[in-house]
Amino acid sequence: MPTPPASGSPQDQPPLEPIRVLRPRRTDALAELFREMEQGNSGLETVTVPDPHSWDEGETQELPPVRTDDRTPPRGDRFGFGPGLRRAAVAMAVTAAALVGFGGALLLSGRNDDTRAERPAPTASAEPTPTASATAADDPDGVGTLREGDSGPAVTDLQERLLRIPDVYRDGATSGVYDATLRAAVARFQLWYGIRGDETGVYGNDTRQALESRTASTG
Repeated sequence: MPTPPASGSPQDQPPLEPIRVLRPRRTDALAELFREMEQGNSGLETVTVPDPHSWDEGETQELPPVRTDDRTPPRGDRFGFGPGLRRAAVAMAVTAAALVGFGGALLLSGRNDDTRAERPAPTASAEPTPTASATAADDPDGVGTLREGDSGPAVTDLQERLLRIPDVYRDGATSGVYDATLRAAVARFQLWYGIRGDETGVYGNDTRQALESRTASTG
């Protein structure tokens, strides 16, 4: 069986508790460091930084001129043609086009001359014959046109025919004189029957055909 420990042995003594050692923090060292930094900054010079957005045109520098004696062709010209060669090519093309156009004009004029030479010249014995169109050109209303101021048997025939048309030349005279009353009757006839080929109040070809067609059966 175990024997009891002897008196005065280490087991009879109370256990030792850990000892905490407290050391004061050296805050004076940090304060001294800041103090040294402030003293060191006192000897520096303050420099003003300029505003990058505020600049003076006088401070700008002119770029150096581009060298024109460079023999290397421009990057965009693949075959090395300079401006002089391009201008010469354009001038040659314009000259060639002008020569082609001038040659074509000469050919066309030569053909026209040949065509004129082949046409027979008119003989002096050929005399123009009067035609009805030439005579009609003198009076736009046609040959035998009657208008105010005319007189004769043709005017009398016109008056008699208008008397056969109801209410056109009522109680009109057959004196053979183309007066204002007869002109008004002719204009009335043209308006009522839609005759537009002749001048208003003028007894032309269109008015004559319309009146004769309406009075031929009773004439």
